[in-house]
Amino acid sequence: MGRMEGGGVSAREIVLLGDPILRARAAAVGSFDDELRELVRDMFDTMYSAEGAGLAAPQVGVGIRVIVAEIVEEGVAPVRVVLVNPEIVETSDEIDRDSEGCLSIPGVSEVVARPASVTVQGLDPTGSPVRVEAGGLLARVLQHEVDHVNGVLFIDRLTPLKRRILLQKYRKLGAKD
Repeated sequence: MGRMEGGGVSAREIVLLGDPILRARAAAVGSFDDELRELVRDMFDTMYSAEGAGLAAPQVGVGIRVIVAEIVEEGVAPVRVVLVNPEIVETSDEIDRDSEGCLSIPGVSEVVARPASVTVQGLDPTGSPVRVEAGGLLARVLQHEVDHVNGVLFIDRLTPLKRRILLQKYRKLGAKD
């Protein structure tokens, strides 16, 4: 994959809609090595340079189950999460509807209904267990990224009509480049 070196930042190229890796279920991680830690660092760099709130390994062309997220809200310390082999183990009955976009489908967004809070389990880059209980924006981002490692995109959670309209808009944006 292409990498942009500069200023100590190792951002990778973001894979766009249409690439088959976005539709495949990512493989479980079994090796907690320097390569994994480098991938996590690169994923954060890529997410920051693209001004995203979360990123999954398939979005940088790596078909393994790794997600990163960072939520920065005013007046609150930033929340930074790395999960290897993440699984959603609990969801609230309460549903939250909010606008969602995706770094792999740039320029478009749509309201998506998701559980308002979730509990996600996984491992950190050293292989130690991690459990995250999240609400609000972090819950939405974690669900979006876990979907990615399962080969699911946010557009799959829209009605067929909304998905068709969004994809038409996305294609028109691409045609202008």
